[in-house]
Amino acid sequence: MKEILLSHGGGGRETQELIRELFLKYFSNPVLNALEDSAILRVNSKIAFTTDSFTVSPPFFKGGNIGKLSIVGTVNDLSVMGAKPYYLSAGFLIEEGFPYHELEEIVKSMSDEANKACVKIVTGDTKVVPRGNVDRIFINTSGIGEVICEGLSASNLREGDAIIISGTTGDHGACIMAMREDIGFDIDMESDCRAMWDMVDMVLTNAIEVHAMRDPTRGGLSAVLNEWAAQSNITIEVEEESIPVKDPVSGLCELLGFDPFHLACEGKIVFAVSGNDKERALDIIRRHPAGKDAEAIGKVTLSSPGRVILKSSWGTRRIMEPPAGELLPRIC
Repeated sequence: MKEILLSHGGGGRETQELIRELFLKYFSNPVLNALEDSAILRVNSKIAFTTDSFTVSPPFFKGGNIGKLSIVGTVNDLSVMGAKPYYLSAGFLIEEGFPYHELEEIVKSMSDEANKACVKIVTGDTKVVPRGNVDRIFINTSGIGEVICEGLSASNLREGDAIIISGTTGDHGACIMAMREDIGFDIDMESDCRAMWDMVDMVLTNAIEVHAMRDPTRGGLSAVLNEWAAQSNITIEVEEESIPVKDPVSGLCELLGFDPFHLACEGKIVFAVSGNDKERALDIIRRHPAGKDAEAIGKVTLSSPGRVILKSSWGTRRIMEPPAGELLPRIC
């Protein structure tokens, strides 16, 4: 079986072979093909720039792998800032002995997802380290996008805003947890790993007054809502029964003592929109294939600034606490 060798990261013949026979095979475009030390890009307007590193364990999971996740995560970070994603970088940190065919599967999935999101990988880097110095493979991606909607911010929520989530919460975190602990269910549990610019674009181009967007990754829905409440100094009142959670996710959380609102998503968007636009925004989101389970889950008030209040079907109210500690390391 062909493996990644230390020489593949040494800058010599093996490195050039890896670049030309694997990376350019899947990532080829005029900017990258120049193989210069920097990509030369033309940008004529305000841009958003983000970077993220991916260490998910296991690197292959139901619904994706670390490569697909690296593209999705960076595209979504740009999207929720109202920026149309254009260009990505990709940096690989690979353990000596990593199977070549697994690396090719990861690279191919990155190419497929980048093509779906209409973004180009225009620069990158590969390092190979001795066995035991990294756990199999880590990936860093950075992204540049053109800002088409300004003013989106965690500090921009207003009284009367509606809070909408584009689908079920906790899917990615539950999938990784189940695979890591080798927990089986009658119903398959799959990550929601998906680039979301197409949905965001639908909302932004239909004159919806959006004040903030966020992809609820580490810390899940709870982390997003608590950050918004603190930074905007408002209260977010949430109807617990309105938050969509799949039965297998709920069952796993009950079994292991987790809160599904704390588990990561990798293919959902939380929107804060003007209350006047709530129904129209929901209708637009539900038209999208990934938005069929979208729900309006709460509203912004000023009753207890800085807090998220969870209201049960019994009429009781409690504080939705932000996640504390590291609930599930290496989730993304």
